[in-house]
Amino acid sequence: MLKLLKYLHGSELVAKFQRACGLFPIEAAHQNGNWANPPRETPLQDADAPDKLTRLRCGNGHAITNEQDSNSNDKHKENGYGVGVSARPQYEVRNRLLYFLFLVSAGLGHEVFYITFPPCLHWNLDPFLCRRLVNIWTMVMYIGQALKDVLKLPRPLSPPVVKLEKRVDAEYGLPSTHVMATIAIFFTLLLSAPSRVQFQFEVGLLVAVVLSVLVCLSRLYTGMHSALDVICGALISATLLLVTYPYWETFDRLQLTSPLSPIGALVLALFLSYTYPELDHYTTTRGDTTTILGVGAGCSVGYWVNERLGETFEPQGVLPIPLPALTLGGLALGSARFVVGVVALVATRQMMKTASLWVLCSWYGVSVKDRDARRRKEIEVPYKFTTYISIGLVHSILVNRLFIGLALL
Repeated sequence: MLKLLKYLHGSELVAKFQRACGLFPIEAAHQNGNWANPPRETPLQDADAPDKLTRLRCGNGHAITNEQDSNSNDKHKENGYGVGVSARPQYEVRNRLLYFLFLVSAGLGHEVFYITFPPCLHWNLDPFLCRRLVNIWTMVMYIGQALKDVLKLPRPLSPPVVKLEKRVDAEYGLPSTHVMATIAIFFTLLLSAPSRVQFQFEVGLLVAVVLSVLVCLSRLYTGMHSALDVICGALISATLLLVTYPYWETFDRLQLTSPLSPIGALVLALFLSYTYPELDHYTTTRGDTTTILGVGAGCSVGYWVNERLGETFEPQGVLPIPLPALTLGGLALGSARFVVGVVALVATRQMMKTASLWVLCSWYGVSVKDRDARRRKEIEVPYKFTTYISIGLVHSILVNRLFIGLALL
């Protein structure tokens, strides 16, 4: 069993999948697919400053330096990731179709998708479905992010793996939160939609399965996760859905009607943000998790406020309702709502981020441009929480009322 787990977590399996899909590092592209593996530890000397900078290629394949940032969170430890310098091999793409397919599929787990797809459901179809998605997504993502930093299992080594993404290199790998979020979103939608809209369940199931599989494969193709990361992410997400499914309706009712609902949402989100597992080096997981919890709390409070005001903007008539017809006028109206809504959210993000950072940095006597200071827990957590709880509130309360004012609803 341990042999199997080691094999599934190995980098060679990911590299073989990449080569089978036509993705090769330049140094291996003309060797008939055979790897010339370098030693696991190879000192690399900087030509311009040999005395100042020595880079060491460690077991994870990324370069680290002997110069550490004054922020203790940035110091390299046992996960093998350096935040500052990256020794990333160039790559050659021999199958453009798979390259673009997997890059687009990987985008289904990025912030751009999260800030567009659920709100689009709210603005153009049914706020109920958006609320349900946000609730499950918040739960699944928090558990996945926290597990990463508790288990501390590294991502695939580079080389032999080609890494196509840079931002999350410093994070740990298991489980894949891209996979967890994708399965949670599409299967929550599949299980929740039949009571709200009329559609062919078999078609919805096929779409959910295909998109989930594509995202799973994209995490291997981009070199960001091992097969074990992906499998564990899928199993954890499916287990959470199965365990919580019987209580979804009860939670919905309490969320909308309990007078303690907004207080509970805010207190729980703040508590989880500040008690997030500490690491001995900086990664983006704490900030990303605070972002997720902030959005979830803001939406929860917003939907509670809408219920109290008697304006939930949910479909009228007998449920399930027919899916809206795809007419030219309907598409134009939906597109207009989407553009106005996204502009409102992006503007909110920019204003609240700027304001909260200015207040916090002034309070602690540091420069807003000081990247290391912005990573400190006492600044990062409140500024991200304030920014994204505002986005959740604007999305759930104000945007639909803006649509009414602009005759878009």
